[in-house]
Amino acid sequence: MRAVLAIAGRELRVLFASPSAWAMLAVVQGILGYLFLTQIDMFVQLRSQLMAMPDPPGLTEIVAPSLFGSAGIVLLMLVPMITMRSFAEERRNQTLPLLLSAPVSVTGIVLGKYLALLGFLTLVTALTALMPVSLLLGARLDLGLLSASVLGLWLLLGSFAALGLFMSTLTSHPMTAAVSTFGLLLLLWILDWASGSAGEGSGALLRQLSMLNHYQPLLKGVFAIADVAYFALFIVLFLGLSIRRLDAERLAG
Repeated sequence: MRAVLAIAGRELRVLFASPSAWAMLAVVQGILGYLFLTQIDMFVQLRSQLMAMPDPPGLTEIVAPSLFGSAGIVLLMLVPMITMRSFAEERRNQTLPLLLSAPVSVTGIVLGKYLALLGFLTLVTALTALMPVSLLLGARLDLGLLSASVLGLWLLLGSFAALGLFMSTLTSHPMTAAVSTFGLLLLLWILDWASGSAGEGSGALLRQLSMLNHYQPLLKGVFAIADVAYFALFIVLFLGLSIRRLDAERLAG
């Protein structure tokens, strides 16, 4: 465990030394900050109409799903740019054999790099969550809905990172890893859209595989074990594939 944390700490230092990580933080917070303020402005303009409704949606119901839904789309495009260097950069610089020959298991190496990515993405999630949380200074929020949305975004980003890490083990070109990761994530995102035109059996399968189908209930405050299990199994699957890929490379070397 100490070796895993040491690798994670090293990777985090390298990550925060990279201008791309800071640029990503700035871009994400800038875009989401603008969308957040737009939703607040819309709520203020519609407040009189909402008060006339028998069961109007609250501030959290208007702000949180839109903010965290947009965050998922924005980060789907940007996370591959962070994960692409994980192993592809090591292979391109010919330092991967040295890393694999270190007295650390392949599992420890993969988990260390993944924890570093997850730590960075946890920071992104926390900064995003601070936007609606700041409304507690002058308004009441549905903390259950907000908590489910935060959990959903964190699990989603953890899944993005696991897939990106695996794709990075397959190539020595970081940009190839980024593009292939984005393509697969986009496919998994839009599978739910294609389920409507598929047959009953195929449509149900596509909905079960779709990230969006498991993310949206959490944005609505619906906490289902099946949705959490989907993301957990997704992460375990791609971390396992990464370990298997690198273990085969270590044995071949």
